[in-house]
Amino acid sequence: MVRQGRERDGAKERFWRDVIQRWQRWQQSGQTIRAFCQEHGLSEPSFHAWRRTIAERDQQASRTPPPLDGRPDDLPAFVPLRVASAPIPPTTSALEVVVGPGRVIRVSPGFDAATLRHLLAALEEGPSC
Repeated sequence: MVRQGRERDGAKERFWRDVIQRWQRWQQSGQTIRAFCQEHGLSEPSFHAWRRTIAERDQQASRTPPPLDGRPDDLPAFVPLRVASAPIPPTTSALEVVVGPGRVIRVSPGFDAATLRHLLAALEEGPSC
């Protein structure tokens, strides 16, 4: 059973998976779990607990669909990244209308022609004062 709130220790799980695999090979010789644990300096209760935990995790993993990227959930995922240079904005050419000494009107592309006509008409009228 997986305990909530505790993070898995991957190294410990790999260790016990290896121990259980070795025991399964030794089991063919008729050796008991107690004798195996004594011979390898292992705690028999820990052996039983890990054997049960690993069996439950394997059973749960067989029912859970694999992640989309095919990697176990506890491994970091690397996502391909392509760095592109920032798009360079097209050069904007502006129109400059020189209306007198020190008076310049700069008009950007996409300007509203009607507004420009009104502005030029107002400037032609001269000062309002």
